[in-house]
Amino acid sequence: MRVKTDARRQAILDIATELFREVGYERASMAMIAARVGGSKATLYNYFKSKEDLFVAVMMEAMEEQGQEVMDLLDATQPDVEQLLRRFGEAYLQLVTAFNAMAITRTAVAAGHVGGMGAALYARGPRRGWGEVASYLGRLQERGMIRPGDPHVAAAHLKGMLEGGIVEPLLFGAEPEFESGPAVAAAVAAFLRAYGVGKGD
Repeated sequence: MRVKTDARRQAILDIATELFREVGYERASMAMIAARVGGSKATLYNYFKSKEDLFVAVMMEAMEEQGQEVMDLLDATQPDVEQLLRRFGEAYLQLVTAFNAMAITRTAVAAGHVGGMGAALYARGPRRGWGEVASYLGRLQERGMIRPGDPHVAAAHLKGMLEGGIVEPLLFGAEPEFESGPAVAAAVAAFLRAYGVGKGD
């Protein structure tokens, strides 16, 4: 019975993802989703208490598994920090610039004012993820591998450098300003010039 229930929930999430992408959060309705699923609104409410709850589940379902794979790259025991940050940066950009991720992010930003949904999504998504990056950077600081300081500020700087010229244009439906590979390499090099430990430090 649990397998059947989980399969039904997944079917709802898949169809809701398609609909949110097609018509946006505001225009999508539980009735529209139920019609595509082939059931009633009451069935949807057995799984999700509201459209907002369903949308949050869609966002988390779309990002959590792949996002954790990206975060798992952050191994503070690896001595080559530059190489690790390049792998992380490329994987991160691949994650956040994927078509579905972009479509869902646009919808989340547009509908973020509804019932505190945007703040909840931000807390469970970007804040949580970059909090893990800050923890990784904090471990590097403890090992003397990067300069001491506020690791959350350092993580924010790294995020800005990695996304610069790539994420914002895509959110507007434009082409990125740079190719991701060279841009990531340049961003990591700049980050390490600011935070890396050199001779005499």
